[in-house]
Amino acid sequence: MAYLNLTCPRMFYILGLFALALFAIACTIILSLIPLYVSQAYSNIINIKTLEATKPIPTLTTTTNVTSVTLTTTIASTTPTADTITTTTTSTATSTTIASTTPTADTITTTTTSTATSTTNSTTTSTATSTTTSTTTSTTTSTATSTTTTTTTTTTTTTTTTTTTTTTTTTSTTTSTTTSTTTSTTTSTTTTTTTTTNPCISGNLGWNTTGITVLGGVTAPIGSSGIFLDSNDNLYAVDETINFDVWQLLKNAVNPTVVAGTAGTYGSNSTQLHNPNDVHVDKSGNIYVSDSYNHRIQKFISGSNVGVTIAGTGTAGAALNQLDTPRYFTFDSTETYMYIADYNNHRIMGYSTSSTSGTNGTLIAGGIGASNTNTGLNGPWGIHYLPSISNDLFIVNNLGQSVIRWNPGASSGVYLAGTPGTSGSDATLLTGPGGIKIDSYMNFYVGDAGKNRIQLFCSNINTGITIAGGVAAGSSATQLNDPLGIAFDSAMNMYVADTGNNRVQKFMKL
Repeated sequence: MAYLNLTCPRMFYILGLFALALFAIACTIILSLIPLYVSQAYSNIINIKTLEATKPIPTLTTTTNVTSVTLTTTIASTTPTADTITTTTTSTATSTTIASTTPTADTITTTTTSTATSTTNSTTTSTATSTTTSTTTSTTTSTATSTTTTTTTTTTTTTTTTTTTTTTTTTSTTTSTTTSTTTSTTTSTTTTTTTTTNPCISGNLGWNTTGITVLGGVTAPIGSSGIFLDSNDNLYAVDETINFDVWQLLKNAVNPTVVAGTAGTYGSNSTQLHNPNDVHVDKSGNIYVSDSYNHRIQKFISGSNVGVTIAGTGTAGAALNQLDTPRYFTFDSTETYMYIADYNNHRIMGYSTSSTSGTNGTLIAGGIGASNTNTGLNGPWGIHYLPSISNDLFIVNNLGQSVIRWNPGASSGVYLAGTPGTSGSDATLLTGPGGIKIDSYMNFYVGDAGKNRIQLFCSNINTGITIAGGVAAGSSATQLNDPLGIAFDSAMNMYVADTGNNRVQKFMKL
């Protein structure tokens, strides 16, 4: 213990000296190293400055990407062919046909003057629309890279990237509308003169002289008088003396049907007739009948068997609202006005088809009593009016044995055939003539009942040509007996009311 007490202070002393020695050595080493470090630091500073002077410029990378550039341009033609064209055309055509009322013996001269006025209004509306759409997208990318390296092995890299995107869209729309209206009027007048040879004059107008019985006859006789064919070639025949009615025979049919009157019974009520004489069917299918012994004109509305009186009172008389045994009648071009042969009053009366019983008619011709002069009439029976050919009425004087033409309302007429008051079988004479029809050449056909023949008179020639029957009465296919009514179908086949033989005969056109 005593040893320990003596040695411990000594040990601490030695250790202190040793530590001091170590400190002195360390200081000496440090002092010796300071110049070296200073020199090295100086050298490093020089190197750094050298490196800074020689180091590369930091990399700057700039990338510009144009991702899309869209340019859309839509331009509609500013002169389109037609966006909207409205054309209105008004055309007025006037055609006047004047047929000579006294043509030469062998020709008919027709002068047609046609004036056509055409007005054209043309409106053109042009709309041009121009739309331009431009879209530009621009992308710019800028990259800067800086790298610094020192000898202490330190590397610093700085990268900066900048991206800028710009999108610009521009839309421009321009609409232009132009309307132009042009009116053009053109008037042209054309005059055409056509000379046509009348086939009656040249001898090219004829019919087979052998007739075909199409209605009535021995087995089913009808007291035929007036006959009519409509636009469909359906036949209508008045049965004057046997059944007192009106028969209809459709085209190509065999069996007829009653369309007016009560078969086998005569009378004066609205469903009966008494010795009817003539018939006409208008475009609406209404049936008109001259109810001779009832002294009236009856109208049967299409499909009805009940008649309505449109002229006369039912009692014979000479007043303007009366008739006395009316025979045949004819219509104007509109079928709204009719001309009636007022037999026992020796006159022609005019009535509207909308008239009623007791309505006053208009005196058209005659009316001075029985007369064989050109200022009067004598028992007028047949009558025909064809306004497309002539403005005159063609009238048969049954008792006067002649044919006269009369302009409605005139004070006198002009004789065309026969010798007034004289009968006979000569080609220039007539005996008890009944029906009459005119054609487009103004030739006319007469049922010369007293001589059992059909006479054809060419226009402006008073000598007749027998085209059916003959002087002697008979019932064979080539003979007639007291023929009265005449009609033609669309093919100009001739139909004759062969009254004395109680039949209707058809003669084929050659």
